[in-house]
Amino acid sequence: MPTVVFHKNGEIYRDEVKDNTNLVVRAGIKQFPFPHLKYSCGMGKCATCTCKILSGAEHLAAPNWKEKKQLGEKLDQGYRLACQLWIHQDIELMQE
Repeated sequence: MPTVVFHKNGEIYRDEVKDNTNLVVRAGIKQFPFPHLKYSCGMGKCATCTCKILSGAEHLAAPNWKEKKQLGEKLDQGYRLACQLWIHQDIELMQE
């Protein structure tokens, strides 16, 4: 099972998630161990769930058109939309 390390407000949260987990979906159904994840629409339209990937980006699928539209140049800086990510490997991310 993948390990997710989540940085928010100076705190670090770490837990395992099932393979093929979407963090926003899990948060929405209250099965996600990180209660401080900011999200809203869950469909890549609002960018509320924007996170910076600190490690594990190489295991993620390439950014889709929704991420390209919402994040633009921030993609090059390591930012992704959590609602568009399906976790298969360990990942470390930060949300401001």
